[in-house]
Amino acid sequence: MALLATLLIALIALLHVYIMWFEMFAWESRGPKVFASLGKDLFPKTKAMAANQGLYNGFLAAGLIWSLVIADSAWSQNVALFFLACVFVAGVYGAATVSKRIIYVQSVPSGLAILALLLS
Repeated sequence: MALLATLLIALIALLHVYIMWFEMFAWESRGPKVFASLGKDLFPKTKAMAANQGLYNGFLAAGLIWSLVIADSAWSQNVALFFLACVFVAGVYGAATVSKRIIYVQSVPSGLAILALLLS
């Protein structure tokens, strides 16, 4: 079970690195394709806001990566649980306020990682 938890944490960290890149560096170029229902004129106007959100996603990724390199297993688990809980809550909030799909992209994987971590 520890291997499964590690793999899930790594995948969630990679997802948040991708989200960080997308929101910080590709918002105006790829954003209109990903969020086709929004007007293209909104992307230049919201570039700074998206970059700020991307930075927060980068912090989540950094925390999860940090949890994978901590040598002490108890500290590693505690740090991982904290950052996974942050991802879970962010996913629930995003699903409630933006798109129901976010719960499947963020909350379900982080919930599974929390479960795998607690059972390992």
